Amino acid sequence: MLQLTPLQIVGGRTLQGEFAVQPSKNAALPIIVASLLTREPVRLHGIPRLSDIYTILDIVAHLGTRVAWEGPNTLVLHTPDILATETPYALVSKMRASFIVMGALLSRAGEATVSMPGGCAFGHRPVDQHVKAFRAFGVTLNEEGGNFEARLTAPLTGHYSFEMLTVGATQNAILAAVLGTGRVVLENASIDTDVADMVGFLNSLGADIQGAGTHTIVVTGVRSLTGGEYTVIPDRIEAGTMMIAAAATRSLLTLTGVRPDHLRALSTKLTEMGVHVSESGSTVSVDARSRVLRPTDIETGSFPGFPTDIQPQMSALLATVPGTSVVTDGVYTDRLTHVMELGRMGANIKVSGHTQTIQGGSLHGAPVKAADIRAGAALVVAALAAEGQTVIDGMVYINRGYERLAERLQAIGANAVQAEPVLAAAMD
Repeated sequence: MLQLTPLQIVGGRTLQGEFAVQPSKNAALPIIVASLLTREPVRLHGIPRLSDIYTILDIVAHLGTRVAWEGPNTLVLHTPDILATETPYALVSKMRASFIVMGALLSRAGEATVSMPGGCAFGHRPVDQHVKAFRAFGVTLNEEGGNFEARLTAPLTGHYSFEMLTVGATQNAILAAVLGTGRVVLENASIDTDVADMVGFLNSLGADIQGAGTHTIVVTGVRSLTGGEYTVIPDRIEAGTMMIAAAATRSLLTLTGVRPDHLRALSTKLTEMGVHVSESGSTVSVDARSRVLRPTDIETGSFPGFPTDIQPQMSALLATVPGTSVVTDGVYTDRLTHVMELGRMGANIKVSGHTQTIQGGSLHGAPVKAADIRAGAALVVAALAAEGQTVIDGMVYINRGYERLAERLQAIGANAVQAEPVLAAAMD
């Protein structure tokens, strides 16, 4: 089996030049799943080559999708027939986003069996809002042995008000209602960019979904969808990670191929800290050169609030800023696996509940290990800012969210090296 080698970073260098932001993994995943709803081919531009993408492609291929890459980031997907309605546990256990396959299968085939999803090793992230929405619309749904078995007995119809803002459950409910003769109204729906992008894709194929980007979404079923072509939005989490890295290394860095309106919560916070952030078209420039940064307090929230997915990276930045900062994550309250590892690098972070109190100072290189995608990104930010060498293990997580990271960091002046994966010796 392939064994991923650690990422080695010698910090203390400033970053410079332009960094081209990858397409959004979190937007691409549900769009790939949504392609199950049409019998005709679709061509998707802006698909990052990440391990999570390959996992979801394995899942849809198992269900009947023909998959072909055209160039580095373009996919052609074609699902003339659904060949299976049960997803393999070995695949769905790897990634939480896989649970939305249930909605697509219900819409296209009228039934689905999906295992409890897996993903990053922090916190308990239940699927109760998915289940409650399906049942509110008339889906027969039972859980047995960790598997959810769902079946349609009539066209989906009705209203459901989510008890909390949830991206995945909003997407799942939309997918389930696209095909058919019913009408579904979702209240307190997520206004996240990934929901809006999936809806944009489905509507481009002939779906009738109104209200994306608001808290009320209305899905009117249609008989069928056409094929088509679509470009996925840029990755605001990678963009945010690199904006934070520029601030942590006190650099000037320009990010290209971004949506500045998706980054406003972070841009506002960095500006408050004393970083100069400027926007022009699809570029954002971050200038922290020769600036004395100020500590700040952060509380995560659903879009357009401060994203939980850049909370660990922001904690790494604040660990380099003298003074006291307070970071509270009310979205994923157990998203704290980065704290101990940053402590190995000299960070002074105390945790109480889901709040971190950070006394900023200097960081030094150390051997550390990522336990999830964004904790890994936080370690990269810290390593770039730290004096000395940091060796980051757990690259299986970082590679789920960031494409060719070492190579792209080198291009903007970082001393970052990751050897090619090696073939691990077979165990006796």
